[in-house]
Amino acid sequence: MEHQIADIQYCERLFQRFYEIGSTPQGGVTRLGYSETEDAMHEAFRELAGELGARIDTDEVGNTYAANTEETGYTLIGSHLDSVIEGGRYDGVAGVMAGLMVMRWAKEDGIRIPLRVGAFRCEESSNFGCCTIGSGLITHEVYKQDIGHLMAKDGESLESIFERRGLTLHPKKISGLQRYLELHIEQGKVLEECQTEVGIVGTIAGPIRYRLELRGMAEHSGATPMDMRSDALCAAAEIILEMEKIGKWESAYQSVATVGVVQNHPNVLNVIPGRVELGVDMRGIDQGSLDRMERAFKDEVSKRLNYQVMQVFINDKSFECAPGTTLHEVLAANAIPTGNIAIAVDFNVIPRPDWGKTVLQDGSKIIVIKAVQGG
Repeated sequence: MEHQIADIQYCERLFQRFYEIGSTPQGGVTRLGYSETEDAMHEAFRELAGELGARIDTDEVGNTYAANTEETGYTLIGSHLDSVIEGGRYDGVAGVMAGLMVMRWAKEDGIRIPLRVGAFRCEESSNFGCCTIGSGLITHEVYKQDIGHLMAKDGESLESIFERRGLTLHPKKISGLQRYLELHIEQGKVLEECQTEVGIVGTIAGPIRYRLELRGMAEHSGATPMDMRSDALCAAAEIILEMEKIGKWESAYQSVATVGVVQNHPNVLNVIPGRVELGVDMRGIDQGSLDRMERAFKDEVSKRLNYQVMQVFINDKSFECAPGTTLHEVLAANAIPTGNIAIAVDFNVIPRPDWGKTVLQDGSKIIVIKAVQGG
């Protein structure tokens, strides 16, 4: 009993130390990836792990580790320390704390377990619109050319942030890892409703995400008759309701569909909405269900919009994309491998850092050249 009380007190101290960083008046926390607030969380982690006599180090993308051994063939326990805006206080933190607890038990009981506790950077997509950046880079599941152009909420690119911090977007792949364990809170309420304390994750839902911009005509609400309006928010509302129907239809396959972002412009009471941005999030564990949701989503959008399509050519093969599409976006949308290639648009070579800034035109001719060994 005395041992259990000491464990509870230790957990409470850890939670309090982390919660004081980035906490908000509403009771949540805001700790955006690669921000000063996330930095403070990692500094607190170093401090707490140091109390256990752990060896602390940071990898090439800013992830922080505490180790009780220098051996390879270790077990990694951990999670992340960033959060969404107004996120939950236990999200991510619980997994890092679990690792510290195991390390503490091993030390107190004299058990020799090659162990590392990891705190990964920027797991959430709230700052850059892209998730699992820290873990994705070191497992080579995410690549520099895919994310370097991403912009933080304060307007600075991820590439610039990494350069300023002395980090690299092309790190060595993590090695020596034998197994990984992550304790995570349930962010839904299935276990609670089933009165089950612990669940073992069997599958991880794959996401499909879209940012949709609807353009109408912003006009005076009192002077424009109803039959002369082009109201972007009304079109957005119809799409939102259809997404709810699509999600419910596919719920038999454990799929979900959410419109989590709605930004209305100019957002003035007496002006008809002229532009609306939507953030659409579809998730599921069944690929067929995900494919059906994506097709249904595109069908619903095309029904309601005067959709403009332009044609571009990649090595003389025709592809369709929307006006304003960048070179990087068209490569990603068509799953074109971007390693060891050079690209020219309309016979002008485009440097890799400019792919995300190069806006294509209708009829643009893209030439992709891949380096190969030999003569």
